[in-house]
Amino acid sequence: MKKLVALLLALTMMLGLAACGNGGTTTSQDPATSASQTSGESENPETSDPAGEEVSADDIPDTMTSEDGKYQIAFVTDVGQLKDKSFNQGTFDGVKLYANANGLSYKYYQPANNADATDEDRYNAMRAAVEGGAEVVVCAGYLQEAALRRAAMEFPEVPFIFIDGYPITEDPEDPESAVLTNVAGISFKEEQAGYMAGYAAVKDGFTKLGFSGGGGGSNDACNRFGYGYLQGINAAAAEDGITVDVNFSWLYGANFQASNDLQTMISGWYANGTEIVFACGGAMFNSISNAAATNQGYVIGVDVDQSAEGDFVITSAMKGLADAVQWAVGHVYDDTFDTIGGTGTSLGVNDNAVGLPTTDEAWRFETFTVEDYENLYQQMVDGTLVVDADFNNQATTEWTNLNLEVID
Repeated sequence: MKKLVALLLALTMMLGLAACGNGGTTTSQDPATSASQTSGESENPETSDPAGEEVSADDIPDTMTSEDGKYQIAFVTDVGQLKDKSFNQGTFDGVKLYANANGLSYKYYQPANNADATDEDRYNAMRAAVEGGAEVVVCAGYLQEAALRRAAMEFPEVPFIFIDGYPITEDPEDPESAVLTNVAGISFKEEQAGYMAGYAAVKDGFTKLGFSGGGGGSNDACNRFGYGYLQGINAAAAEDGITVDVNFSWLYGANFQASNDLQTMISGWYANGTEIVFACGGAMFNSISNAAATNQGYVIGVDVDQSAEGDFVITSAMKGLADAVQWAVGHVYDDTFDTIGGTGTSLGVNDNAVGLPTTDEAWRFETFTVEDYENLYQQMVDGTLVVDADFNNQATTEWTNLNLEVID
């Protein structure tokens, strides 16, 4: 069993903005007034309530009843469950933490039909949020784009925060059309977190690895995670003078749901020698973790620290979802949303917005130390290590120290 070691890497988000898709502008902002979390977003982030006491997101109820029946901060979920212990939950944690700290009301809206939700379902959820009194609407996931475009154009006075998003133009067929300035796109440099996870796993002795991703290969965030993971694996193997094996698949993950088919596939991987699988896709984690638990395998979590799910979770490739939401919502309430609306915000190591968890409970590597991790992190910060973010290059990359088996 992997032993636990300790060191907490503090986070103060100093943000650099980068243009992302559809003609967004590039600016610079400072989120320090809104963000209050630790490096790499913990599963149970904390903030201060109005009385000055530290409060965990888990201590804040998911539902509340406002005195006037209106809800000021709205969250429209991505596919999957609200409490998915991953993307939806991490994003909603930011909504709850900001609302709780500032005495605001909040509510979440799940589009109808869950995994089979249509653009109309998503738009209806956004419209319900606005009609319910939302002063800002936080929308999670790239699948929201079409509905978000419609809602933002219909309600131009309402600011929308697009998590894992980008600037949106009025006409999707015309990249030169006007950018919607009431939409702030927030994305992450997932390739950096994926690299760290893959590098650390190989350095810790894993030589047969897997990756199971959500979105069916059409989700940019998952694609960046996966491509970065392979880069980290290959780099660590090259340094150690070894060759490792990697199974890589988007099968059964199109809707980010748990399924018997996915669990069967991953169980087969473990039975055939795979030691650890990067579970990169929301509720897919449930199927992959079940396969790991029954086959004495290990898992790498995603988006938030998933170590509490079991000793089989060796690490998690995280991004600061709750921090980013609090920072962006803060711009609405300090009347500076115009500085991020219509732009793309990309957060990475230079913002302490991606990384691995380093708490006592979460650090389960045996030979790869926190000091090793910090050295790797610093190399990315100072630019001596650059991780390629263009996942389109994955198909043509000639890996020197890994045997890649793509299952599709």
